[in-house]
Amino acid sequence: MGNRLSRIYTRTGDAGTTGLADGSRVAKDCARIEALGAIDELNSQLGAVLAQRLPAAAREPLAIAQHRLFDLGAELAIPGATRLADADVSEVEEALDALNEALPPLKEFILPGGGAAACAAHLARSVCRRAERRLLSLEREEALNEVGRRYLNRLSDLLFVIARVAARADRGEVYWRPHPAPAKE
Repeated sequence: MGNRLSRIYTRTGDAGTTGLADGSRVAKDCARIEALGAIDELNSQLGAVLAQRLPAAAREPLAIAQHRLFDLGAELAIPGATRLADADVSEVEEALDALNEALPPLKEFILPGGGAAACAAHLARSVCRRAERRLLSLEREEALNEVGRRYLNRLSDLLFVIARVAARADRGEVYWRPHPAPAKE
């Protein structure tokens, strides 16, 4: 591991720029930093999900995902770096398939709810979708390892299934009841 922080504040970002791991400086609101920030926020949300009571089968893939999100962040912090591979996407798919196998097929839309763990997983899912959009915005500006985008797409699916599993283990899934359309005059 490279440099360790001996002091938390450096004042180098006071002018609105931040340093990448390759030593270059970029604006704090550029697409790369927006993507990095969204991935960081997602990782924090995964920590919040893991702080809840979850079935054991849901814990391991989330713990692994936290490490993979750091790998994705490393790819973004070092332009041109590659850390994620197709096997990482396959790993999420396997966990997703295993958890989804025990669930009944969906026939209705589900609202975020069903207990604290389910709500945390739904929140993480929505943050994951935003991280995916931020990564796509950056990808429009420059070439990236496309595995990161696919990884986030599968991870959001996994979080949806974990939310379902958690809700069913707690208060039950909350189904959308659409408001009737107003009568036409």
